[in-house]
Amino acid sequence: MRFPFIVMLLLAATIGRSQSYTKYVNTFIGTAPLTDPKILGYELPRGWRSWAGLTFPGSSLPNAMVQLSPMTEYGSGAGYEYEDSVIYGFTHTNKGHWNLCNIPILPLSDPGEKFGSRFTHKKESAAPGFYQVYLDDYNVNVNLTSTLRCGYHQYTYKKNTGRQILFDLARANNRISNWSIEQVGNNVLQGYQQAGEKIYFYAILNTDIEKLEKKEEGQRSGFAIAHLVNGQAGTVELKIGLSFVSMENAKQNLQQEIGNRSFTQIRNEATQKWEALLSSIQVKGGTDKQKQMFYSCLYRSFLWPALRSDVNGEFTDAKRQVVKADFNYYTEPSLWDTYRNKDVLLGLISPKVTLDVIKSMKDVGDKRGFIPTFFHGDHGASSIAGAYLRGIDDFDVKGTYAILLKNANVAGGARPHITEYIEKGYISDPDIPDPKVETKAKAGVSKTLEYSYDDYSLAQMAKKLGDTANYRILMARSKNYKNMFDPSTRFMRGRLENGEWIKPFNPEFPYYEYMYREANAWQVSFFAPHDMKGLIELYGGAKGFESKLDSLFTVPWNPKYIARNVETMIGQYCHGNQPDHEAPFAYYFIGKPEKSQKMIDTILNSLYGIGEEGLALCGMDDAGEMSAWYVLSSLGLYTYSATDPEYLVTVPLFDEVKWKTSTGKLLTITKPGKGRNLTSIKVNGKENKGYFVPHDLFKNGGKIEIATK
Repeated sequence: MRFPFIVMLLLAATIGRSQSYTKYVNTFIGTAPLTDPKILGYELPRGWRSWAGLTFPGSSLPNAMVQLSPMTEYGSGAGYEYEDSVIYGFTHTNKGHWNLCNIPILPLSDPGEKFGSRFTHKKESAAPGFYQVYLDDYNVNVNLTSTLRCGYHQYTYKKNTGRQILFDLARANNRISNWSIEQVGNNVLQGYQQAGEKIYFYAILNTDIEKLEKKEEGQRSGFAIAHLVNGQAGTVELKIGLSFVSMENAKQNLQQEIGNRSFTQIRNEATQKWEALLSSIQVKGGTDKQKQMFYSCLYRSFLWPALRSDVNGEFTDAKRQVVKADFNYYTEPSLWDTYRNKDVLLGLISPKVTLDVIKSMKDVGDKRGFIPTFFHGDHGASSIAGAYLRGIDDFDVKGTYAILLKNANVAGGARPHITEYIEKGYISDPDIPDPKVETKAKAGVSKTLEYSYDDYSLAQMAKKLGDTANYRILMARSKNYKNMFDPSTRFMRGRLENGEWIKPFNPEFPYYEYMYREANAWQVSFFAPHDMKGLIELYGGAKGFESKLDSLFTVPWNPKYIARNVETMIGQYCHGNQPDHEAPFAYYFIGKPEKSQKMIDTILNSLYGIGEEGLALCGMDDAGEMSAWYVLSSLGLYTYSATDPEYLVTVPLFDEVKWKTSTGKLLTITKPGKGRNLTSIKVNGKENKGYFVPHDLFKNGGKIEIATK
């Protein structure tokens, strides 16, 4: 893996002295598997690959529609698995959630019956906005770059005869129901791929097409091959525009974003856009690996949500109708994961994107009746309220708030089992004699805790809008998490419909949906970020809370308990999944920041960029949440309650952080000492009361000085 990183360093150095941050980004981080049972907590069963990382190394701009990356395994998280040795195509969409990976294209030269070429990492390199690989079986060097809505391919064939390009349109990570391609000029192809929604493309080559061969068009067993004319020497270039609206829009996207510009121009523009984003946070000190990991994680935090509207403002809405708006339409955020930290980070650095994401969510709410959620919880409440309280308010606030209130109160929409939650103050689970990891149920404990936080989040919006009645109702409901606390076991525990505690009860056993969502009792029992004082009281005060929290990190994990994405264990704490990501910071609330810092440092320094190649992550990146956790924790500012416009101060990895805020101000964080135990915090020269600093520092700039011993 040394070769690609060295190449990235050299490439960045040639671009210009002022551009010096993309050189730290290693886009391969997260593509290698996590295999160490000491870190995972268990031996991987035969044939399993851990759900760690699931990132892609290909080309993308921040929050772009097109994410152009190699495909080594269909059906895998992000399409690319570092241990693989064959590339089957280069796809144009991605996320890392076992979906997308649309419009696979692969250059061929004298192919056999099966398509795909061996490759080696020695002949592969990547940087933000760029990917390169040599296809050994076809003797073709591939360079890729991209714009927001377009991909740009360069193929250098060893021979100028027998050159072909495969459009493998029957394949993607989603099940393809239909596809089509046609030649509409000497060197132009257009078509679509359908997997639920249609994705259109318009592609122009710099050489003529001799014939377009189609096999079983529209069928899942089919494919198409463009045979290129012989004798035209030089690199073959393919420029392709995408659209979720129409082929005409795909063509317009291509004309406006690439047009006649060269590969080098497009690549340099991509580099410059990433430099502008990455350079907004400049760090001094720390090790080379810490800088590499920081900027790689910062990069990874800005790939999702993804753009879905075209250059003319059109997009396909939640009702599958083509509409036009004066804002950029984005996919729904991965809210169960990203509300904790990544959505806040997005708003701090790219507030215009966050504003458009909120408008997009409101558009979905207008069409479907509810603001969208993702997977679990109703965390659009936190994401939107948090942005609003931080000053991102140029949207229909009252209209959005009205739909969020509907989310919180009306059955059949965003919150499953909301009627029971409102009536009882908790969500029950059925009495199942012998539940397994995969047992389907309500995940009542997790839902109750998460809805409580969502109620608190919406209450803050109600307060600012002067809706006193709903503020009081929602704040009262925000205490519902207490109804899941069993004082006899000192855990958040599942209840039956009649209110009795579920028996038998094993707090160490992980479930996907029974009582807990992708967690066990240990991993959810410290979640009340909006009411830590109340949570600590449930444990009998600071001493009892500290003892229980100590046990979270020390009670050994049972290696026989295997839930595929509950992985990377420190005791019972699971950093490989999200439900307990706030727990390492909880010691702050009993005045023991040094205990939190020890755990935070352990995670930062031993669970990111690991494995033999230094390319593994300790869990699934989940659209950037895992990366954003690293970014904020390494800077010394964590969004403990993401709704609230304040930040918990921890000890940064770096001696100095200069953060150019979106308002054009400068926030400086300094840590002059080498110690890792926090002793005091000064804000603009004055001693700070408590451990939190306000969001005003990002509006007005300022200086945070962190003293350590």
